[in-house]
Amino acid sequence: MQLQRLVVKAEQLQNEHVRLEPSQLHYLQRVLRLSVGDRFIAMDGEGHAWLATLKLPTDSLAQATSIQATILEPITAPTELAVRVTLVAALPKGNGFDEVVRQSTELGVDQLLPVISDRTLLNPSPQKLDRWQRIANEAAEQSERLCVPHITAPISFTAHLQQTCSQTDSRLQKYLCVARGSTPHLLNCLQASMSDASLPQVTIAIGPEGGWTDAEVAAAIDAGYQPVSLGSRILRAVTAPLVALSLIAAVWESER
Repeated sequence: MQLQRLVVKAEQLQNEHVRLEPSQLHYLQRVLRLSVGDRFIAMDGEGHAWLATLKLPTDSLAQATSIQATILEPITAPTELAVRVTLVAALPKGNGFDEVVRQSTELGVDQLLPVISDRTLLNPSPQKLDRWQRIANEAAEQSERLCVPHITAPISFTAHLQQTCSQTDSRLQKYLCVARGSTPHLLNCLQASMSDASLPQVTIAIGPEGGWTDAEVAAAIDAGYQPVSLGSRILRAVTAPLVALSLIAAVWESER
């Protein structure tokens, strides 16, 4: 039987019990209609999950503030990619990044780095980061992942390139998706990297509406990025991440 998954914080795990937040309790009892004794899966978003069951609190004070769930046993599932994937995405206009977060989480991304490029039109509010993380939690639960992607606060693409210049891990492959030009296809690059005995980390950068500027492409190359193509068609800013991450997932999961 398929069980509902619920992301919990580390501090909610106490001595084989889970102290549920009011919103989580409402979701389990009112939305999913779970009762005392029903089972669900609690996950910490860091690769650990447990089979748990709802139980009554042991005292009136607990009943007023929280309800406990009892952890029955740890569980494992091979739902994570064998390669760590970071998505660097220039923020699209409107609420487009909401869908980028949702889809990339479903496809196994490990980290999301929203950036502000020269052609970015969105100036997100601080509350957006909390919203994006909630969407990632929900998408991880829905897609039965054990890990929830970490989403950083938006920074300029220039600042990101300055940070990434300091990364010297030879296993890290960095690809910059460009819409036009005679660049190799991302699929060919990924398949070539599979010949390396050590699985690399992959960073994939997707531009905004209108794409990266020539100056941004040049700066990215100087920072170690390899320009790649996603095909002969021009993709929307919210479609390109889906295509790129699907290719990455397909290449590594076909090697299992």
